[in-house]
Amino acid sequence: MDTLVTTAPAPARTAAPAAALRRLYFVRFAFAAVWAALLFATADTLGPLSATLLVIYPLFDVACAVVDVRSAAADGGPVRHLYLNIALSAATAVGLALAATSGIPAVLRVWGAWAVTAGLVQLVVGVARRRMGGQWAMIASGGISTLAGVSFAAQAGGADASLKTLAGYAFLGGVFFLVSALRLGRAAKDA
Repeated sequence: MDTLVTTAPAPARTAAPAAALRRLYFVRFAFAAVWAALLFATADTLGPLSATLLVIYPLFDVACAVVDVRSAAADGGPVRHLYLNIALSAATAVGLALAATSGIPAVLRVWGAWAVTAGLVQLVVGVARRRMGGQWAMIASGGISTLAGVSFAAQAGGADASLKTLAGYAFLGGVFFLVSALRLGRAAKDA
């Protein structure tokens, strides 16, 4: 009987943060899909609407990271890298607001730097959370984000600089959040 009492809280402790993370991932997918569609529709020029969308995306990332920190901290999970993500995303929002006044190439450079650094953070957090299940998609997304960031910086120097690539990047990132949310649900059922 003592064995059941000492081992029973462990799955519940892991299940609550996984459920919260799953909900957060679903929200992130929905936001990314809508955001990508809006940016794609306005991506031909860097006007007030597209500039606003560009700044909103990292600000939404800050909000999601704050929610994630609260959930992870309650479970004793990894939060140090999440704080780094908050700082990176907040700085990116400011950088994008400034870059939007200089044109699409400047935006691509700032976004590319963010994609590289945030991708590395996402990779590290995914590896740290792998015992929760459903994190292979986050690990893959972090790696792809890092590579995509390099390509955005390269694209900024070319004649084909376009915001449409950012819409595709965000949508793909959202798909990875969806896959991870679904995998977290499966991991919870298997536990």
